[in-house]
Amino acid sequence: MTDITNTPGADGGDALVTAFNAVGADYIFCSSGSEWAPVWESLARRHRDGLPCPQYLDLTHETVAVGMATGYGLVERRPQGVLLHAAPGLLQGSMAMHGALLAGVPMVVSSSESTTYGDGPGQDPGGQWYRNLSIVGGPHQIAQPFTKWSNEAASVHTLPTMVTRAAELAWRAPAGPAYLNVPLEILLEEWDGREAKPIVRPGSTHSSPEEVDPVAQLIREAENPVIVTETAGREAGGFEALVAFAEAWNIPVVEPDSAVCGNFPRTHPLHAGSDIGPWMDEADLILLVNCRAPFYPPSRRPTKATIVVIDEVPQRPHVVYQVLFADKYLEGNVANTLRQLAKRAKDLDEAAVAVRRAAQEQRHADEQAAIAAAETKAAQAEGVDPVLVAATLRKLLEGQGGIVVDETITHSRVVKRHVQTVDPDSYFYVQGGLGQGIAVALGVKLAARERPVVLTIGDGAFAYNPVIPSYDASNAYELPLLIVVFNNRVYKSMNMNHRRFYPEGAAADTGEWLGTDLHRLPRLAAFAEPFGMHTETVDAPEALAPALERALKAVAEGTTAVVDVLVTR
Repeated sequence: MTDITNTPGADGGDALVTAFNAVGADYIFCSSGSEWAPVWESLARRHRDGLPCPQYLDLTHETVAVGMATGYGLVERRPQGVLLHAAPGLLQGSMAMHGALLAGVPMVVSSSESTTYGDGPGQDPGGQWYRNLSIVGGPHQIAQPFTKWSNEAASVHTLPTMVTRAAELAWRAPAGPAYLNVPLEILLEEWDGREAKPIVRPGSTHSSPEEVDPVAQLIREAENPVIVTETAGREAGGFEALVAFAEAWNIPVVEPDSAVCGNFPRTHPLHAGSDIGPWMDEADLILLVNCRAPFYPPSRRPTKATIVVIDEVPQRPHVVYQVLFADKYLEGNVANTLRQLAKRAKDLDEAAVAVRRAAQEQRHADEQAAIAAAETKAAQAEGVDPVLVAATLRKLLEGQGGIVVDETITHSRVVKRHVQTVDPDSYFYVQGGLGQGIAVALGVKLAARERPVVLTIGDGAFAYNPVIPSYDASNAYELPLLIVVFNNRVYKSMNMNHRRFYPEGAAADTGEWLGTDLHRLPRLAAFAEPFGMHTETVDAPEALAPALERALKAVAEGTTAVVDVLVTR
């Protein structure tokens, strides 16, 4: 039996706050609901009495609450607390929770329900639960498909350890959100004070020497090896370990279009761009480092390469269809495995390595020349080319330690290629459905207040975002962002698919392209004006750099800046 320390007036709200303390949560990201009065009372009492508790963020939209927890977790890599309202709030936040699952971000999300509907003893939970808010099977059943683990707290006395279990599950690979339904009656129930033990970091798994040595020998014997990675940089120390591994063996690194974070310096001579295609028939060894879906279509198998998968959990349980064609797995902690392999870079054929290195340096030089040529062409074009926007951002952010959060679609390749991030935790692509970008960027800024955070976003994605609640959070918690809108006045990806599927169809014949036109939207920067934010609208190349310079200055002075750039494509 756990030791009991009675606290006068303690209830389930205190139990939940105590549990988040034990978890080590820095923040509780909350989108208000009528069930959270016990939590608010506990926080008010702790603030009054000088007792420890996570910092509470009062947010006005569920996507903002979960998205900010996601952004914070991308940098800090530790579970935080998120409170949503009942099943409707859970449904509203579900897209962002699914995004957190895809991004591998740990968090504990809770919402509530009633179990008595006013017919039980104790305080009246309110008629809204009986009429509008309840879901057959409970909200934990709704959360199951887009969380790692979903359950209900059945007693106030087990609530703290249920939160502990949820956090421990969320933190372990593959990291992701866990959900706990906490009925209002339990939050209001008297609590005896038994507390959860503070949790510690997960222990790391290791690939054994018996597993690593044969892979090192495969690398040693390979003439044309290549590394392909999507999320090595998401792991603690993964970015640095991948650089050391690639340099030790002189192996090129491809970050395919499916890469969703910065994994390797884009200016490094061993960076081999984003196209895996040329390697499919040329490579004799492909090292897949944290790759969920490296080949598309999935049946496109490399013709002669041996495939080694380096990933702590290579078979992602939340991925519906996954094809890796693996010949060998190294399933220990990725950074640790890469460090072990780097130490084994001995007895190399120096002549063969020199040939490989020279070939890659030439590829890299050709790519850098192509980038420079594209930027020169963009600078000479009429109107504002997206390449010019990305290149200008790179120049202005140079040396500032900036972080780019990207929620573009048709311009995402341009952003990656021309912003060219080089540091760990300097690039994140928003995962899951569109509409989370501002919130994720705010969470990144919360975790990295000293670094400038830039959100690159399309006009279509901007329209999906809860803009007003996001701007409110930016002001309320002093989280200034630079938001750069790549505004081509069209849902370009939708239009491209229509043209691809029906190149000679009725729409091509008549010009009636449905579901794509965004010309009717007002000036997107104007939404920030009521919040006292810095706004710019740019429609000429010569105005771009000065506008972005003014915007970055405003951000440095503590004000979010929105630059709506009317791009040509």
